[in-house]
Amino acid sequence: MTTATARHVAVVGGGISGLAAAHALSTAGVRVTVLEGADRVGGKLAVSDVAGLPVDEGAESLLARRPEGLELVRAVGLGDELRDAATTTAAIWSKGVFRPVPAGSVMGVPGDLRTLAASRLLTTAELARIPIDTWLPRTRLGEDVSVGWYVARRMGRAVVDRLVDPLLGGVYAGRADELSLAATLPQLATLARERRSLLSAVREARDRAAQEQQRGPVFVSLRGGLGRLPDAVAAASGATIRCGAVVRRMDRTAGGWSLTVGSAHDARRVEVDGVVLAVPPAPAARLLRHPVPVAAAELSAVQTASMAVLALAFANGTPGLPESGSGYLVPPADGRLVKAATYTTNKWGWYAAEHPDVAVIRMSVGRIDDEADLQRDDDELVEAALADLADALGVHTPPLDARVSRWGGGLPQYAVGHLGRVERIRAAVAREPGLAVCGATYDGIGIPACIASARAAVSSLLGQWGHD
Repeated sequence: MTTATARHVAVVGGGISGLAAAHALSTAGVRVTVLEGADRVGGKLAVSDVAGLPVDEGAESLLARRPEGLELVRAVGLGDELRDAATTTAAIWSKGVFRPVPAGSVMGVPGDLRTLAASRLLTTAELARIPIDTWLPRTRLGEDVSVGWYVARRMGRAVVDRLVDPLLGGVYAGRADELSLAATLPQLATLARERRSLLSAVREARDRAAQEQQRGPVFVSLRGGLGRLPDAVAAASGATIRCGAVVRRMDRTAGGWSLTVGSAHDARRVEVDGVVLAVPPAPAARLLRHPVPVAAAELSAVQTASMAVLALAFANGTPGLPESGSGYLVPPADGRLVKAATYTTNKWGWYAAEHPDVAVIRMSVGRIDDEADLQRDDDELVEAALADLADALGVHTPPLDARVSRWGGGLPQYAVGHLGRVERIRAAVAREPGLAVCGATYDGIGIPACIASARAAVSSLLGQWGHD
């Protein structure tokens, strides 16, 4: 019988999930080949130059409360490059006015009515609606409900429109009325099932978060950009990395799997003992349609949102540039193009130390079912974003440089019932020896969650082969 350490596994997809899986497999002594269709690894993690500064094109921060991300950073030799956020103080730009994000909230769901009142984000009547939650009868959640439906039922519609939608939409590029409570706010969903009052559940979740804050920073990044991580993981894994290698088909063989790689005119077969599928839902569904049709059907039902990240560089001292704060969020109800802006050089102190003459602001555009704005070309999109920035901050000076990074179908949407869908996908995949799935589609879109998903997939494969 072939031992686990003599196996050969193909990891399909070279984003952070696939690379984390390759690293974990290689650490266990398994031979690994990463097959990535693009011309580089990293997926939505990448760094490129903007006015001489290295600026992330995708995610720029790592949640430090979960251990998986920090563990991987240190394991691949980048521990000394970790940097804490210099500030995480954000605002909500609503109706032309900046208001502080109220303290004591959980993804916008309020727990401290005094700080909410002080923010003046809601009217007196809208504020008065919230405490009614404490004497309303229990809301039956069933298997799952949308965040928007539940919060509006307990605290009123204005809380969803002005608080929850900008924060939740900033993470998922989705809408609170469509996103799953159980999948996007799992801790709050659990507490909401245990308590009649949502306000009580938020306050307990807030207290738990306050205890975690004493353990260290909430967010960290890497000097030079978080997009440095993928190449470091790829190198440390020792895996064979093949870019430009599009996998077009998967077939079962007597001893494992056969992958068809390359164009129809130059297709090649890769024979392996196992496969970790670490690609978005649409390509995963296509590859599983023949060998695991049940999983393919479930994956086909997962919608994705497209977005663009604009990085704008200005001369430091440009009138209107903020001197403090980490950025702002915009409620979808306000009808603005830009849904969020990050003052990158404020947020990460290493920029000011190494590049004191330039300030960078990153702006996010695009929500689910709102792709019309993304049809504009780069110059038009930058011009429209600058108009929003002028209205918000009073910055009227043209930027020194601008970059547009587009992420088509980059964010899976956790619709109501998402956790049940993930269970069905994994159950179907588990019936096929030597196969596992991982990535942002399943357990969370943050980097630590993707790494945890990769580790679970690797553990599943190794367990099948009797390897701890």
